[in-house]
Amino acid sequence: MADSSRYVPPVADYTFLLGEAFGLDLVERATGGELTADDATDILTAAGEFAASVLAPLEAVGDRIGARFDDGEVRMPEGYADAYRAFVEAGWVTAEAPVSAGGDGLPGAVRAGLGEMWNGSNAAFALCWLLTAGQIHALDAAASDELRETYLAKLVSGEWTGTMNLTEPEAGTDLGAIRTVATPRDPADPNGAWAIRGQKIFITWGDHDVAENIVHLVLARTPDAPAGAKGLSLFVAPKFLPGPSGAPGERNAITTVSIEHKLGIHGSPTCVLSYEDATGYLVGEVGGGLAGMFVMMNSARAGMGFQATGIADRAYQAAAAYAGDRTQGTVLDRPVGAAISEHPDVRRLLLSASSQIFAMRALGVYVGDLLDRADRDPALTKAAEFFVPILKGWTTEDAVQVTSEALQVYGGIGYIEETGAAQHYRDVRITTIYEGTTAIQSNDLVGRKVIRDGGSTVEQLFGQIDETIADLRAAGDPVATRAADRLERSVAASRRATADLIAFAGALRDVHAVSVPYLMLLGTLAGGWMHGLAVTAVLRHPSLTDADRERLTSADFYGAHHLPRVHALAETIASGEIA
Repeated sequence: MADSSRYVPPVADYTFLLGEAFGLDLVERATGGELTADDATDILTAAGEFAASVLAPLEAVGDRIGARFDDGEVRMPEGYADAYRAFVEAGWVTAEAPVSAGGDGLPGAVRAGLGEMWNGSNAAFALCWLLTAGQIHALDAAASDELRETYLAKLVSGEWTGTMNLTEPEAGTDLGAIRTVATPRDPADPNGAWAIRGQKIFITWGDHDVAENIVHLVLARTPDAPAGAKGLSLFVAPKFLPGPSGAPGERNAITTVSIEHKLGIHGSPTCVLSYEDATGYLVGEVGGGLAGMFVMMNSARAGMGFQATGIADRAYQAAAAYAGDRTQGTVLDRPVGAAISEHPDVRRLLLSASSQIFAMRALGVYVGDLLDRADRDPALTKAAEFFVPILKGWTTEDAVQVTSEALQVYGGIGYIEETGAAQHYRDVRITTIYEGTTAIQSNDLVGRKVIRDGGSTVEQLFGQIDETIADLRAAGDPVATRAADRLERSVAASRRATADLIAFAGALRDVHAVSVPYLMLLGTLAGGWMHGLAVTAVLRHPSLTDADRERLTSADFYGAHHLPRVHALAETIASGEIA
């Protein structure tokens, strides 16, 4: 049986995406020439080696042993603390942090590749990095100089890790129902210490023993605050209060009540935390908590796209390796002894997965780069924010399908834990739920980013795809022509679906009843666009390599097997809510 712990970093795909697929060197543009796509390949190669040799072997250990709760403390599986120290010493946390926060500021397109590799090798471990990275962005945007010096610097160095504390027993999606209260210890000094009281649940990496301190970013309600989300403020509350030297000192009044027993990601401790007049410090303005937290949430939502892509690819790699070794039954029109990867339906499953993963991977690079460009050019902000719910919602939903079909490749033995296929299926299932369910993403998409501007932002996407269609037609290649035809029909269906959605604006139940289908339509269409860009890039080559031909096959398959979903989803959207 193929080694399920083996992980092959997808460096070649990222080399193609960063340097060719979008018609320019994305890295060179993002860094003003300080780095190029070739430099990014070196970075990703080193990251991939670390992911494959250090993180991947711990994935099954984390699943089998998991985080343990002993005497009020969380203990991680053997090897996790050493791996985290190695991760920090290699500079990977600092590399991804913004320059404004004291980091190296790698471009967003490169961070997309790193995010996939950390998650593809060990998704449970990567969640620690993901939450820390998100908190770095939030504090960089809103923290005072004192908080930056005390907390942000330690997060950027990787010495301390970060969490996001939103959810409460009676306040999940409805953050306005949060009851945790923060009271200034000295009412005359709101910039001084606050006492935080309440309980937070589902706190990812909320307690552990891999780093010396944990910094919690907490949403809480201040005295006399208005009801609802407008009454929320944001606070930093460390597990250990920094002493005079800045090193962790006295234990803060934050108690780990328990950890959850979950379907998957067992190597990621999900904690219930009790704040018992714990000391915290205000981040930003009183009442500005949700705006500050959304910085972290958007970072995490994009990160979910990278996580979904990584887990899906890990599942696909293992299934492809197994299918390439396994012989079973007579394979149609193939020599005796051919592996099951040559069975028509197994080949369909593998091509389906690889074509979806490439589309997800490419969209992650595109969105990572777009978010970077929006930081420099506010005119791109709407376009960048438009893609965040699509990246989060579509990739996670499709990743669940990919991991399920990867398990199917194994047949019955895939249902047995020792193959590792079941772990990927279990691990990926949470991605459609946390950081906002798919419906939360789709409601944001249709409400704030489509209907509110009358569809002008989504029309920009359609216009960009129209340009790619013209390039495909000009290529004069049969695969390119088929891709152009399929994309053209899909864009037409998407324009109709958008018009139908906007026509429902006066009947919001109809809008929200089909918001998830609309998000999936746009994600599927965007995936087809990514393949179209890849086809045009490949056909610019003077001669085709094996990798080029594989990309053309992948694009052709996606167009025939996945892009048609756009038409079915458009029919669903036109129906509104079925009463």
